[in-house]
Amino acid sequence: MPANICPSCKHRRGRRACPALGKAICSHCCGTKRLTIINCPSDCGYLASARTHPPAIIQRRQRREARLLIPLIQDLSPRQHQLFFFLQSLIDQYRPTALPPLYDVDVADAVAALAKTLETERKGIIYHHKATSLPAQRLESELKVALDKQRDDAKAPIDKDIVIVLRRTEQAARQAKEALAGTDSDYLELIQRVVQDLASKSKPA
Repeated sequence: MPANICPSCKHRRGRRACPALGKAICSHCCGTKRLTIINCPSDCGYLASARTHPPAIIQRRQRREARLLIPLIQDLSPRQHQLFFFLQSLIDQYRPTALPPLYDVDVADAVAALAKTLETERKGIIYHHKATSLPAQRLESELKVALDKQRDDAKAPIDKDIVIVLRRTEQAARQAKEALAGTDSDYLELIQRVVQDLASKSKPA
C-alpha cells in the first residue's frame, strides 16, 4: 500500500496526521470514524476542532438530541442524574452482545418492565413483570443484576430514584424515532455517542 494512502479505508489519500494510528488518514475516515472505530486521544487537534465547530449536519442532529434529552433530565437530582447515565452505559455496553439484535422498542420494553416490578414492590407486593420480546427480556435480566447491586450498595434507599430513571429512559426510547432520524435504533445510537463522549472527556489529558 502506498505511503500516502489512508490506512483506514485503504482507498483515499491520507492528509490528516492521526495520533491514534500514527499515520496520516483521509478526512472522510477522520470525520466518520472519530471516537467510534478510531480511539482518538483527547488532545487530537481535529477532535478538538470538531467539538468546537461541528459540521452543520452534526449541529442539527445535536439540537434534535438536546430537545429530546434535556427536558427528561433537567429536573433530575444529582443522584438520579448519575443513575441515569449509569443505566445508559449499561445499555450501551450490552448492545454489541445482544442476540437477537436490540432496538429502541426493546429498550423501552425492558426498562418499563423493571420499573413496573419496582413500583409493585414499593407497594408491598412482590411480582416480577416481564418484558414481552426476547431481546427485551435478556436486556431486562442484565440490567436487573446491575441495578440490584446498586440498591444493595446504596447507603440510603434508591428505589424511587431508579424508577424515575427507568421511566425517563423508557420515555426517551419511545420518543426517539419521531424526534430524531426516524430509525428503529435512534436512541441506541444517541446513547452510544453520549457514553463515548463522556468516556473521552474523563480520560486524563
